[in-house]
Amino acid sequence: MAAELYKPSRGFLAHWKPENLVGKLTIGELLFSNDYRHIALKGIFTSLIMLALGGFFALVFRSELAFPGVQVLGDSNGARIYMTLMTLHGMVMVFGFLIPFVVSVNYYMLPRVLGTDKLYWAGAAQASYWILIVAAVLLIIGRPDFTWTAYAPMSFRTGNPFIWMGHLAIILVAVSEFLAGAVLFRNAISGKGGLKDTPLMGWAAGTIGLLFMASVIPLAFAGFGLLSDGQQWTQTAFFDPSRGGSVQFFLYVFWTYGHPAVYLPFVPAIAIIYTIMPRFLGHPMWSYWSGVVAFILLALGAMPIGPHHFQPVYTVSGGYQRFVQILTMLVFIPSVLHVFNWISTLFMKPIPDSARRAVPFKFMVMSIAFIVYGGATAFLNAQIAPDSSFIHNTYWIPAHFHAMFFGFAGQMAIAGFYYLYPYFTGRMFSQKLGNWHFWLWQIGLFLKITGMGVAGYLYFPRWVYDYLPIPGWAEAQLFITIGGFMVGLGFLFFIVNIAWSARFGKEAPENPWPLVMDEKAAPAAQPAE
Repeated sequence: MAAELYKPSRGFLAHWKPENLVGKLTIGELLFSNDYRHIALKGIFTSLIMLALGGFFALVFRSELAFPGVQVLGDSNGARIYMTLMTLHGMVMVFGFLIPFVVSVNYYMLPRVLGTDKLYWAGAAQASYWILIVAAVLLIIGRPDFTWTAYAPMSFRTGNPFIWMGHLAIILVAVSEFLAGAVLFRNAISGKGGLKDTPLMGWAAGTIGLLFMASVIPLAFAGFGLLSDGQQWTQTAFFDPSRGGSVQFFLYVFWTYGHPAVYLPFVPAIAIIYTIMPRFLGHPMWSYWSGVVAFILLALGAMPIGPHHFQPVYTVSGGYQRFVQILTMLVFIPSVLHVFNWISTLFMKPIPDSARRAVPFKFMVMSIAFIVYGGATAFLNAQIAPDSSFIHNTYWIPAHFHAMFFGFAGQMAIAGFYYLYPYFTGRMFSQKLGNWHFWLWQIGLFLKITGMGVAGYLYFPRWVYDYLPIPGWAEAQLFITIGGFMVGLGFLFFIVNIAWSARFGKEAPENPWPLVMDEKAAPAAQPAE
């Protein structure tokens, strides 16, 4: 078993020598170095800034919704400000925080897990980062107020003279993500030993690399169509119905990207689990090949099921609608394969006390709990009747994707960061502050997501900035808001912790995460040379 444990494909104990990478890093290296460690750090730091920005937007419009009839954003222009903040929140959190964060953690881990000790096509990763920064700047200046889906023709008839910047930002996001996908796929096929010895993180990188490159092509076209149709001097009419364009065409183009997009942070987060779980438990994953099969099925099933996002409208009906529903149900299979693999691995042997105390392990376990929570709600989303007549435009949908995006992918990104912290700084973070962060997020996210589910069950509509005092609505919105502020407070604990510990934290030992079965036991299981 010991020999099997150290086989990369069966659960490599990811461990590297801690170093004060942050303390030795110059501004020039951080900004322009093609060292994969520097690229990863830059992406992580920027993602945390985006999390702070997107979270701030959410807390502002959450305050607007806390009580009915109370206009925090003002009476005259409050609705436009609310829609702008909500749009920026969604775009910044998904494209500025979630996807870059998990991809950056993978940038750092991949070369070490695969044994290459370098990131192939690092220049493309560098370009991907800077293009995304330009997109973020354009997005904030353009102040889009059409939600993250950018539905035509609403998204180019806003009366905002700078809205074209938001359309251009969509194109740049597509270019950035295509480059990131190419980098991930190139590195996935760079490992030694062939497919049968490729670590699960390598399979994940190959899967998500292909999804990135395939899915962003329609996103770029959607951005180009919006940019072109929205200018009075152009002759195009891809999506503008007043000039012969088709809104239905936009739906199909956008959701050909939009549904695979939910897997763009999802799969790299899965890769982090497969890398650090064996490290904390001291034994390999329960099943290697079920993980491989699940990645392949996810790659095949992610693309064609986008139309379920607009199945309540006339564009999806009859036999085709049933076909999309069946495909949507089938995509549950790879997700369940992953979850069953993780839970089985957790129950294979007693969990070491060292794992129970480790903050990244706690975040990892709760991220698994949230993916189960969010997946259970997804079952209803996939059904034609309840989706079309009841839940599609209610808060039930935000409950689902907040559980999957933030509860799972976001928390796994944080778990990966906590795990790598001693390797970045050469120091350990504060366990006490880490625990405060952990509990504030678990309670806050549970309140927020459950409150959204309750609001959806009570048919609270999406995209409204004020509402009538209908029984249950105000209470649900208040719980959502309280949960949101708890998440914000937890983020402050996190920032204070990592900033203070980088300078004053305890020096990291040679093995920051020793395997200890009980309080009296000595560290066991050293990583393989």
